[in-house]
Amino acid sequence: MIQGLGITTVWTFDQQRTRAFFTEKLDFEVRDDISMGDMKWITVGAKNQPGVELALMSLDGPGLDPESAEALKKLVGKGVLGAGAFRTDDCRGDYATFKERGVEFIQEPTERPYGVEAIFRDDSGNWYSLTERREELDFSKDFA
Repeated sequence: MIQGLGITTVWTFDQQRTRAFFTEKLDFEVRDDISMGDMKWITVGAKNQPGVELALMSLDGPGLDPESAEALKKLVGKGVLGAGAFRTDDCRGDYATFKERGVEFIQEPTERPYGVEAIFRDDSGNWYSLTERREELDFSKDFA
């Protein structure tokens, strides 16, 4: 039986640069940094969520045929791929901290029916939601 999400892929032009982005700008921790022949396996994760990791996968690594690698490079480079939504208990505070650290935001914290959301990009162009959920959110009433 599936117990939950463990690892998800984040495509990157430069694994070391993306590792630094997540650890230095967002305070994530490195979970794995393993050389496997000509491939590097790097995972990072939020310090308070040990069961979920982001695998920082190179856009020119093994497993991608040349046509697929080029298509992915174009999509990531254009900044059209959303890689996920991070939960926070203080969207505005994290926004200020991360912006000060040089994180590029494409949307300032904005009130939404589900809470407060800001949207940012990583160093490769992938975008993420930074969301502070409303505590009293009730999907049966709020979105009926």
